[in-house]
Amino acid sequence: MSSNTAPSSSGGAGSADSNATRRNSKRPKYSRFTQQELPACKPILTPGWVIAAFLLVSIVFIPIGVASLHASRDVVEIVDRYETDCIPPNFRGAKSERIKYIQDPVNVKTCNRTLRVPKHMKKPIYVYYQLDNFYQNHRRYVKSRSDEQLRKNGSANDVSSCKPEDNVNGQPGQPIVPCGLIAWSLFNDTYKFHRNNQQLSVNKKDISWESDRKHKFGKNVFPRNFQNGTLIGGAHLNSSIPLSEQEDLIVWMRTAALPTFRKLYGKIEEDLQQNEVIQVTLENRYNTYSFSGKKKLVLSTTSWLGGKNDFLGIAYLTVGGLCFFLALAFTVVYLVKPRQLGDPSYLSWNRSPSGH
Repeated sequence: MSSNTAPSSSGGAGSADSNATRRNSKRPKYSRFTQQELPACKPILTPGWVIAAFLLVSIVFIPIGVASLHASRDVVEIVDRYETDCIPPNFRGAKSERIKYIQDPVNVKTCNRTLRVPKHMKKPIYVYYQLDNFYQNHRRYVKSRSDEQLRKNGSANDVSSCKPEDNVNGQPGQPIVPCGLIAWSLFNDTYKFHRNNQQLSVNKKDISWESDRKHKFGKNVFPRNFQNGTLIGGAHLNSSIPLSEQEDLIVWMRTAALPTFRKLYGKIEEDLQQNEVIQVTLENRYNTYSFSGKKKLVLSTTSWLGGKNDFLGIAYLTVGGLCFFLALAFTVVYLVKPRQLGDPSYLSWNRSPSGH
């Protein structure tokens, strides 16, 4: 009996040791996932597949590029730069003279411009003002606002992030609503349009984002102490109109990412015929002369792609044309000097485990 029990006790000890070893081991439990043995697509890029892929990209991209470029070319734009022409000749010399002219409230800022319509422009015609060399993305400028104050009534004193435009002349207890440098520098040039001695009305309704009007600017928040300091930055606001209806302010407060940008001023709800003459009476008040900026008035139509932008179409055509050229070059090389492919069965994932 003793001879029969000896092997079983020895086997039990060995099994226990192996179980303990497995428990103490840090090796992960075997699975096809941990050993990266799951089935996967491992394509072999033969010359035929490469040429077909380049051809497919060119076939898709080139028509999209042509359509995008055609849509952009259908947009009619009138661009008029006026910051220099709207200054009297005796103030156009030194930079200091231009600044002196724009800052003196006595000087007449009215300027008359004439625009000619190059092609038929279908309504609505969007009126933009464009500023160059204006860095709305500057860190201190972007941070100088109070979203809580803009949104909620009773948060007028929340001006901690609005310095230096937080209180009137820096005196505590007289908060500015809306506070901050962004609102303070609100664009204040104005435009009036006439055609055949009849005024073209500019619709300034719904020119801002609906989400901004509903959620970022309160219906019960009214301007207070705005532009009452010693240094006036830009436009004034009507203190009897809530911020949610001051759409010029809402458009301006959505800061631009680049130093050259356009912002919507309004919409002309009438067609303009080719060669029509549009008389523009503008008030040149906004000071871009301190930072050598440019001001432009833009009238533009839109297409299914949006405004005028040739970059998207050119980019598609460039990529599609490059892919077509590569496909053609690879085809010529493959036909003139073909290269024999290796046997795919020798690839590691095609070999059976017994072969190792």
